[in-house]
Amino acid sequence: MLNTLMMTTMLMTPIALDMTADRWRSINDGVMGGRSNGGMVQATDGLKFEGVLSLENNGGFSSVRRLVGQSLSGQTRVRLDVRGDGREYQFRIRQNGRFDGVAWRALFPTSSDWQVVEIPLDAFIPVFRGRVIREAGPVVASDIQQVGFLLADKQAGKFELEIRRIEFLGPDPATS
Repeated sequence: MLNTLMMTTMLMTPIALDMTADRWRSINDGVMGGRSNGGMVQATDGLKFEGVLSLENNGGFSSVRRLVGQSLSGQTRVRLDVRGDGREYQFRIRQNGRFDGVAWRALFPTSSDWQVVEIPLDAFIPVFRGRVIREAGPVVASDIQQVGFLLADKQAGKFELEIRRIEFLGPDPATS
């Protein structure tokens, strides 16, 4: 029985999200009177989250998100293949399909070189409008319904994050 469990864990196939820009929707600070704009577009190597962050009218965030549309049960981490502009972005997870509510976030820095960012699901922090909501508990892989990216680094100007891959992975056999 133990050997079967170990083999199942080691053979778990990564779940990759399709890299189609039309699956993503933009939610920018205009919902609160801000003037930032941004969105997801198709790029040569996958996707590009791009736009302009504005601090006018108490603004300062741009985000994109999409429905996952498949079960992520058993997954324990997310792997992103990204290239950015040196800014710090958030990868966000939602456990419902609603517009508003608690999201779980993980920050990651970017550089002008392609980089692989791997984030354990237990490293995500539950937040609501920037405030930590500890009582929301940890991410539950089987409940993940939306994923997204957000930029809110208080630096006005153009931004660009290229995304070549988004995939969810099971336990790491090297540490299991």
